[in-house]
Amino acid sequence: MSFDKAEQLIALARKAAAGRQGLTLDDVKEAYGVSLRTAQRMFRALEANFPQTESYMGGDGRKRWRLPSGRHNEFFSLTAEEVASLDLGAAHLERAGLQLEARALTGLREKILALLPANQIMRLEPDADAILEAQGFVARPGPRPRVDEQVALAVSEAIKACRLLEMGYRSHADDKPSLRRVAPYGLLSGYRRYLVALDPDSRRKGAIKTYRMDSISEARVLNEYFERLADFDLQAFANRGFALYQNDSEYGEVQWRFAPEAAETVRGTLFHPCQQTQECADGSILVSFMAAGHLEMAWYLYQWGDKVEVVKPLALREMVKGHQRGDFPVLP
Repeated sequence: MSFDKAEQLIALARKAAAGRQGLTLDDVKEAYGVSLRTAQRMFRALEANFPQTESYMGGDGRKRWRLPSGRHNEFFSLTAEEVASLDLGAAHLERAGLQLEARALTGLREKILALLPANQIMRLEPDADAILEAQGFVARPGPRPRVDEQVALAVSEAIKACRLLEMGYRSHADDKPSLRRVAPYGLLSGYRRYLVALDPDSRRKGAIKTYRMDSISEARVLNEYFERLADFDLQAFANRGFALYQNDSEYGEVQWRFAPEAAETVRGTLFHPCQQTQECADGSILVSFMAAGHLEMAWYLYQWGDKVEVVKPLALREMVKGHQRGDFPVLP
């Protein structure tokens, strides 16, 4: 067995041990970019080299493979790159104002290192520090929204427990916060953080709305439970927006045509998870997707100056009209 294949086999064993439900052939095909036949050979190699491998038929009718916990630790060493990635992830979360998540990730790092021999830790940490320094990561200055930590704790508890949340919320149209009662479904994170929640008091039954976390002044978890809508998909909901803000009246087809001189940058940019691109005969690129959030689109498009033309929707086209500069020295 070659060194590369041995590494791949150990990586597959780690994956099979990490999930309680184990791995399917589709999981391996997606993770390693291999064919079905290759995925089958990889599982045969796993069974041959790790006799404790278990296989069973899952509830979805697909065969799964897994490794029992605690039977393979000698094969799984921690690398300096992995330690550095944990540090980098915690720093990015802190930078984004997600203090609870940053502390949780830092705590996970400490627990992992606590399981290692002291001599291994002494080798790992200097290398991890060197990797972080080489990546040039620093806590950059700049604006970021502030979220009250007690509010974040209450929201997190309500989401996990499926309990109603009472909060003081001030929208952009309010002079002062008003008391609201919502069923929290999840969080969307970007420059700002939004709470996604069902408003049980809305005139539109089953209305899912977004609330800016930095606009919540207080929050209290109520002793009332709710049942999530069975057909609600947080990722699908997020994909309806260009960024974070959602407005059903704006949802529709979006088309942007980028000038030929911007084509190379456009090819390396993902504007939306569901986008489609078309290379035009004149060298321009047409990007299309379905989404809402015209104001956030306009903010983003300003960076592209006169190198982008809004084809659809008309409302967005009018919004950016007259604001497309031609003197920007670089593209986003």
